[in-house]
Formats: sequence, C-alpha cells, structure tokens
Amino acid sequence: MAEWNAYYQNKDEDVDGEEGDEFEVDYKSTGRDSLVFLVDASKEMFTNGEDGEPSPFDMTMQCVRSVYTSKIISSDKDLVALVFYGTEQSKNPRNTFKHVYVYHDLDSPGARRVKDVDGLHGENGAQVADETMGSGKTNLGEALWCCSNLYSDVKLRLSHKRLMIFTCRDTPHRGDSERDRQARTKAGDLKETGVVIDLMHLMKPGGFDVSLFFCDVVSPPEDEAELGLQMEPCGKLEDLQKRVRAKERKKRSIASLRLNLCLGEGMNVAVGVYITVRQTKKPNADKLYRDNNEPVRTKTRLYHTQTGSLLLPSDTKRAQVYAGRQIVMEKDEVDVIKKFSDPGLELIGFKPMERLKLHHHLRSAVFIYPEETVTGSACVFTALLRRCSERNVFALCKYTQMHNSPPRFLALVPQREELDEGQAQIEAPGFHGIFLPYADDIRTLDAPQLPTASDTQVEKMKEIVHKLRFKYRSDAFENPVLQQHYRNLEALALDLMDPEHIEDHTMPKVKMMDQCLGSLAQEFKDLVYPADYNPEGKTAPKRKPAEEAGGAEKKPKVEMSEDELRAHVQKGTLGKLTVPMLKDACKQFGVKVTGTKKQELIDTLKAQLTK
Repeated sequence: MAEWNAYYQNKDEDVDGEEGDEFEVDYKSTGRDSLVFLVDASKEMFTNGEDGEPSPFDMTMQCVRSVYTSKIISSDKDLVALVFYGTEQSKNPRNTFKHVYVYHDLDSPGARRVKDVDGLHGENGAQVADETMGSGKTNLGEALWCCSNLYSDVKLRLSHKRLMIFTCRDTPHRGDSERDRQARTKAGDLKETGVVIDLMHLMKPGGFDVSLFFCDVVSPPEDEAELGLQMEPCGKLEDLQKRVRAKERKKRSIASLRLNLCLGEGMNVAVGVYITVRQTKKPNADKLYRDNNEPVRTKTRLYHTQTGSLLLPSDTKRAQVYAGRQIVMEKDEVDVIKKFSDPGLELIGFKPMERLKLHHHLRSAVFIYPEETVTGSACVFTALLRRCSERNVFALCKYTQMHNSPPRFLALVPQREELDEGQAQIEAPGFHGIFLPYADDIRTLDAPQLPTASDTQVEKMKEIVHKLRFKYRSDAFENPVLQQHYRNLEALALDLMDPEHIEDHTMPKVKMMDQCLGSLAQEFKDLVYPADYNPEGKTAPKRKPAEEAGGAEKKPKVEMSEDELRAHVQKGTLGKLTVPMLKDACKQFGVKVTGTKKQELIDTLKAQLTK
C-alpha cells in the first residue's frame, strides 16, 4: 500500500515550490507553429548600405539564421520555410510558379538548414545566391500562392501560421496594376485561411513608402498588445532582429490559465495569465538506446508482491500513518482533500498602493490580460484598470491556479498603456499579479551588533556608488554558462572546429571602474582601515584543536531504555527521533538494520518491540 507522500503531488500540479517551478506547465497548444520567410531576391537587395552596413539580403540571411538556431533550441517541433521571389531560376512543387525559388520546404529546422543559410551569408553568399537563383522578374502574387500551397501540403495540424516578407522595394511590380491587384487578392485569401502576413521592410535610397502597396497586403495586429505595421524601415541588423523577435513567437498564456476573474455574484470577466519573466535552464538530457540512438521511453507498472499480477490504478490506495494507525483513503478522497476551490481569481477588495511593500514580492509576478471568451470582458476589464489607476489602488484577489493548487493572494497592480514616439507600444495595458506572503512567510531577524559607519565614511561611499552607477538592462547580461553550452552544441551539430567565443558580461570591468573612481577608493580605505592595514598580506589564523582551545567535547551518545522506546511506539512519536538515535537504538537491542532510511528504521524497531 502506497504512502501518502508518494501520491501527494501528481503530474498535473507543481505548486508552492521554488520560484522557477511555479509555472512548470505546458502551454495550451492544438498544433505546431509555422513560419515562412518570403525574401526578395532582386538586385536592389544585394546593394551594400551606407557606412559599411551589410546589404539588405545579408541582413535578412543573418536574421533567418538567428531564428533557425533559436527554434532548434526553444521549439524544435515548429515548422520553418525559406522562399525567394523575383529570381531568375524557379524551384517549387511542380514548378508551376515562375520566378519563385523554394529554398527550404515547410519543415522542422536542423543543422543542415543552418549550414545552407550560412552559405548565403557575406560576399560569397551573394555570389552563391546569384549563381543558384539569380535575379529576374517579380510576381508577388504567385509567390504568395506558392506559400499557400506550402501550408496546404503540410499534413500536421498547425496552430499558428505566419508569413514574413523581407524587401527593400515599396513597389515590387513597378506600377503594374494587374500584378498589384493579383498580389492583394492572394494576400486576402491567405489572411482568410488564418495566415498572418508581416512586412520586414529594409532601408533603401529615397525611403520606403508603405502606403504605396504593402499597407493593403500585411495583416492588422491580432490584439492591442501586438506590434503593428511599422512605417519606418530597418536600417540596421539590430533593428531588424528586434522586429522579427517581436513577431515570430506567438504569445501564449499558461496552460489551463484562461480563467475567470469574479468581481461579484454573477459577474465574471475572462482573463489570461501570462508569465513576464522566467528563468532559463539547461534542457534535460535525453536518454538514447545505444544500438540505434533512438530515444528511450520508460513505463512504470505496479505488480503484486505475492502473486506478481499487474495492479490497475483502482487496485491501489493511499495511506498515511497517524498516531500509530494507518489511515487508508481512496484516490478520489485524496483529491477532494487537496481541492480548496475552483481555479480562478476572486476579487476581495481594494487597498491603497502605499500598503504594498517591497518585501511583499515573493516571486516573479504574472500579467493579467482580458480574453474575449466571455463577451464584454475587455470592456469591463478596461474600466476596472482605469479606475484602479486613477485612484492609485490595487485589487486584492484570491488566486487558485489549478484544481489541486492551494490558494494564493494576489495584488493586482494596474499598468496603463505606454507608446513611444513612433506610436509603438512599450507597455501593454493590464494588471501585474504580485504574489503576497502569508504570515508564516514573514520572519523577524535579530540584526547583529556591528560597528556603525561615521557620516564621513557614508558620504565617501555615496560618492563611490554615484561614480559606479550605470543604467541596468537585464537583456544586456546573458548567462555565460548557458551561452557556452549552446555554442558547444552548435559547434558539434555544424561540424565547426571550435565553438564561438563567449564574452562573460557578468564579470566586473576592473580597469574601467578604477578609471571612474580615481582616488576615491584609496580615500575610502584611509577613512575605514588603519594605516598599517594590508588586506592582501593578511592571512586567516589557523584553527586550534578543540582540546587546546578549550572547546566543548563531543556529546556522548544518549542511550534509551526499552520502556522509553515502547512508550514512543504507543504514542506514535518514533518519527520525532533522529536517524542516528534510531540506529543506536537498533544496535542497543541487537536489531539488524537492512536500510538507512528513517521509515525503514522505524518499521524495524516496531517489529522488534511488538513481538
């Protein structure tokens, strides 16, 4: 019969753990994501930019390679394709479309594809592209039709379909109204089938006017939080990569967390719970069968110890030893005990913002955004957000993540929408859900009595801090261990001689700090340390043996009588004894110890003393 602890947590729950483990759940997904890169291969794309900037084609290939490698690491099941239009040569299924070259079909990315894209990068890449595809006439309508066939040929179920157009020409057909009409029509057909079309336009002499043609081709934003059509073209690789990153990954809420926010009896608002920050970890190693390198799958079966027959889930029960008795429960009874309330958010009240303290933040917050699964949710949510922001209050809610999750209290802090000069969204409107502590989570500490710094020392340290202050950006400091791990995998997959060098930005820049401080560091040392103090030459004194130092001797072993042990057995308090005490008791009464676990020692002593 299984112990209670063995069944207390199941695969559907992972709550009240560490910060990074709170949301170790799958995403809602009914299929795979797909992304098609539709790249202009005209001669204008191969013209180098000003001030040594790479050509638009070279920037595009670097961006495609970046997406390929990120997909391999983060979501290798997604499908990616690379298609060129405006080429001299034609290569597509059944070769029905002229001047369209399908370089990669819609399939999962891999090392072979990354090598292919590397071959199109740089000066040699432009020459390879010219020899392979060349530059010819442009018919964007046929290119879009070809991409539509790529989607229809996929037998897998696709949950999200996106197409990105890379070009530096705002009039691809040079005023041919018939081809413009065909392209607009085909783009409309694609959008009706659920394909999201984005434009990644690049800089060209004279500027790029989106209103001439492409404003009728691209898709509108899917929601208010998504980046819409940008009017200004990308002149640098960093800008292009930033736009692609913002578009290529669809935002998802946590699985099962499209919840209801209950504002009162009969008043429910549908919301989605989103993760804003999540710790990146090394992926777990997959076990492979040594004969054929196929992934090894493990299955667990329970068998009867006496008959050897296979046990079904209905044959097993849960048990917990309490006061010397074994309390047996069915699985349904355990599930009922663990269920506190239905999943969702329940409004309790409102509090002023000054009541929310910094030490109340237990873990990374979640972001609450409305969902229109319940009609009118966005309207009510917006009104609530506006009033909370105007009155400078936060909403206090009871939050139950899943059926078997204990409830938590969330402080919903309002955040209004912010736009930059180009009317691009910087901050999305919604609530930040901050996890509040219980009383048991807060403890008081007795601060040790240490020497107090003088006012002169404090002022000098303020000057040092002011000199070393800089604007912190979390994305500027990558985890060097993870980056080196992925570079090693990349070098192994692409047959590179050496992995790419990683610069550790977490290491302090000592020379720059010394230049900024000047003589401040020495002045602070003179104020704090005595004149003959030498931190580099000082060594820690060696510890003296306990006997010479007059330290306390080891405590003698405490022997327990048989009556005391029997009393513990009757009261069911053997578990309060430590493992060394239980081992000593077993040796004292001549009981053979077959295991080292605490429960095994307790069972052995019980069996001996109940004879």
